[in-house]
Amino acid sequence: MACLHDHACEDHDCAADWSLYKHVDLSKDIVAGGKGLFLGWFWVKMACTGAAKELFGMLLRGWASKCSSRVSALNEAVPGSVKLVFKAWEQRLNSSEGHLESNDGDPELLVFIPFTSDVKIKSISVVGGADGTSPCKMRAFINRDGIDFSDAQSMQPIQEWDLAENSQGMLEYQTRYSRFQGVASLTLHFPENFGGETTQICYIGLKGEATQLKRDVVATIVYEITPNPSDHKTKADSGAGFSHVE
Repeated sequence: MACLHDHACEDHDCAADWSLYKHVDLSKDIVAGGKGLFLGWFWVKMACTGAAKELFGMLLRGWASKCSSRVSALNEAVPGSVKLVFKAWEQRLNSSEGHLESNDGDPELLVFIPFTSDVKIKSISVVGGADGTSPCKMRAFINRDGIDFSDAQSMQPIQEWDLAENSQGMLEYQTRYSRFQGVASLTLHFPENFGGETTQICYIGLKGEATQLKRDVVATIVYEITPNPSDHKTKADSGAGFSHVE
């Protein structure tokens, strides 16, 4: 079901309603944290106990999982451009910094949206491109990480919509709200458009509210858990002939 904003959005504070973009995980890869974990793991293998090695292995796997849980899109022509479509309501028609576009001749897009906190989603708004490049269908999956095109085509979505061309960003598509509670991640499948060679998306808006915050354990303890060689004995200290790691 689509709702048309037939009112002055400023008077109804629509910008505040569409603020879930602030909870989309748009953060960059943890480069510094990754380096710290790698060096720490190497040192632990050289100097620490089996329990420490097991703990660091768990942290390393968690870090790898975290790095893969950023917002992303399959079949995007420009890697990382999906991040540009999540912005404030008043910026929904501003595509000066770029937009999400599928590869030429293949209009299908799959957008994975993880959140920094669990959210409840009431409505979704999509502003597409011109000349038939706007998506005409949208299918939603919640809390299903790692979905690819084959999965999206064969799985039953939690809800799907026929979209209209929404060049002014005034249409919103209501969810079955009771099903969109406790959403940690949302995957949106756009299987086709209105006849264009590519699919373009300038804005994805999410109306709802955030709930309990999640804690990024890996990112916050990387540097605290990395051992300090000066605090522990190494083989070199005991005369075994290995120097410390620079």
